[in-house]
Amino acid sequence: MSHTSSSNALKINSAQTGICIQGYEGSFHQVAANYFFGKGVPVIPCDTFRELVKIAADPTRSAGGIMAIENSIAGSILPNYNLLQKSKLVVVGEVYLSISQNLLANKGVQLSDIREIHSHPMAILQCLDFLEKNTWKLVETEDTALSARQIAQHHHKHAAAIASKLAAELYGLQIVSPDIHTMKNNVTRFLVLATKKNQSPIPGANKASVYFQTDHSKGILAKVLTDIAAHEVNLSKLQSMPIQGSNFKYGFYADLEFEKLTHLQKVLERLNAQTNNLKIFGIYKKGKVVKG
Repeated sequence: MSHTSSSNALKINSAQTGICIQGYEGSFHQVAANYFFGKGVPVIPCDTFRELVKIAADPTRSAGGIMAIENSIAGSILPNYNLLQKSKLVVVGEVYLSISQNLLANKGVQLSDIREIHSHPMAILQCLDFLEKNTWKLVETEDTALSARQIAQHHHKHAAAIASKLAAELYGLQIVSPDIHTMKNNVTRFLVLATKKNQSPIPGANKASVYFQTDHSKGILAKVLTDIAAHEVNLSKLQSMPIQGSNFKYGFYADLEFEKLTHLQKVLERLNAQTNNLKIFGIYKKGKVVKG
């Protein structure tokens, strides 16, 4: 089912029920799903992240989901942390996808034929250096992959789309210009989500995602961070979020990397003693950066 060791521990049959993604087929969510579960894994396109989390949590409708959580340029996707906090889903893996934006057109269309470029506003912004060398009309759409699909469906001879190489493959388009994005170090991190029922211990796990709240006692956060370092666990991410309904109180999302599970267990014991509302989102294998 997969060529990543972490997904081998999932008790899911993704070939039968499918993995939830945000966006249309050919989106970067599907590229990430193909990497983690194997090329051709069935996907369930969702219009919003909220819908993704809802369907991913229902084992009668899906085998789980894959959701973007942060980007190396734009930063954390804060609403998705809230969705994760309120859900009963478990993080069972991650993918770091190097985003490659490409100019796609119908076969036979030359660069000189193009009059319009269609894509999501963020994709257009990511490619402005390339786009501004020409006088094309820029048309904003709701999704990169949808733009590619529409270019193919309408057999456009004077329009092109900015989307993934997978979108070109799925919709029979040619890549007129590859890798047109300005910032070459553009990486999106995706979390692989499953229900607790589909969870089992992951061989080689070396990362955990947790959430905790602290009180207003002096230096408490510094004490927590010192304890983490003292037990040979690396804090690779710390994201503060206001606690809804509170008066400027904050909760913290943290990613912890470790070599031995016993080190993590000691840190979790300390966190449980020092903080409030500790929640472990998942213990899984750290992902690697792969080309999108």
